[in-house]
Amino acid sequence: MGLRFRRSVKLAPGLRLNFSGSGASLTVGPRGASMNFGARGTYLNTGIPGTGLYSRTSLSAPSPASPAQSGKVTFGATVKVQDDGTLVFLDDNGQPLSDHRAILAKRQNSDTLRGYLVNACSIINNETEALGTLHCHTPRPDIPTGYVRQPFSKDEPPRPALKHLSLLSHLLGRRERIETQNTECQRRYETDLSRWKSEETAFEAQQNQEAQRFDVRLRSDLEFMHELLETNLASIIWPRETLASFEIAGAGQVVAIDVDLPEIEDLPHRSASAPLKGYKLDIRDIKGKSLQELYSRHVHSVGFRIIGEVFASLPTVNEVTLSAYTQRSVPATGQVSDTYVYSARVRRVDWAKINFSNLSALDVVAAFERFELRRRFGRDGHLESVEPLDAH
Repeated sequence: MGLRFRRSVKLAPGLRLNFSGSGASLTVGPRGASMNFGARGTYLNTGIPGTGLYSRTSLSAPSPASPAQSGKVTFGATVKVQDDGTLVFLDDNGQPLSDHRAILAKRQNSDTLRGYLVNACSIINNETEALGTLHCHTPRPDIPTGYVRQPFSKDEPPRPALKHLSLLSHLLGRRERIETQNTECQRRYETDLSRWKSEETAFEAQQNQEAQRFDVRLRSDLEFMHELLETNLASIIWPRETLASFEIAGAGQVVAIDVDLPEIEDLPHRSASAPLKGYKLDIRDIKGKSLQELYSRHVHSVGFRIIGEVFASLPTVNEVTLSAYTQRSVPATGQVSDTYVYSARVRRVDWAKINFSNLSALDVVAAFERFELRRRFGRDGHLESVEPLDAH
């Protein structure tokens, strides 16, 4: 039933939300975090795998005493949190540290590690909370996409430093030669400056033409509209991979979208709190109706953000029909098939009535009730199947 339209775009997850089933780095951001403990201080080493990007940050001041005097030893360790909340230390080969070294690491870096545990809680909780807040970053519909003007890349020629006529120059008879050199130097500068100004003027004229051409294509070229919308949707950082297919019709006035939602089982649905003592997070699963409500907020937040991107990207669009589906098992056959869970038709005039300066206060699930909507909730809060609205 899904993917009814000819253009598709994979809305891939970004690096902001990086928690996985195998554990999370205890720093917000990319994988590849490690700490070095020792007399020279504690350092955090982070890198994004496959990119070659690397940084080293000091977490504590070096000890004034030598390792032998302080009783400290230096060794490297990667710190991670397992699914059950346990803090583990791995060596450079990914193998667990010996119990002796793990105890040393905790003893010598207790405050730093507790800060890491608090940070780990933020990663887990923020990822779960972010599922229902995608709509908070939806662009305003009255500020449409425009041509991004490029800066003129050539620098203005520097003014030359002319030679000074000193008393010694007069005495040695060098005045005429210096004046000739200064005149020639000034002439070359004025020639270069004139050429630079001409090139700058030509570049600005070309940019104006590109901006005008962009605006014309944005309002008349359906293929250009498809490409622009696909690019804008793909540039968003999503917490989970989502697939959307869409079609632009009616001379650019109507857009129909199908969204293949992630499954509820695939969403992160845990909360975490840091311990007052020890080195194990208290991680609990969100279950039952609370999980259904979280999933509902997420799938509506996804739809809201996509609709907003359409209206902001394409000023000619007056109506968007978005239908969201997921894969469910059919009890009668046991086969898995696409099942639509909500379908909405939104007009620009109604969309513009939303207060986009206060989206954090918006109930994104209730917001869809303002539009033509097909949606049903079960007793436990789960979304039941519906027939999608006609595409056009």
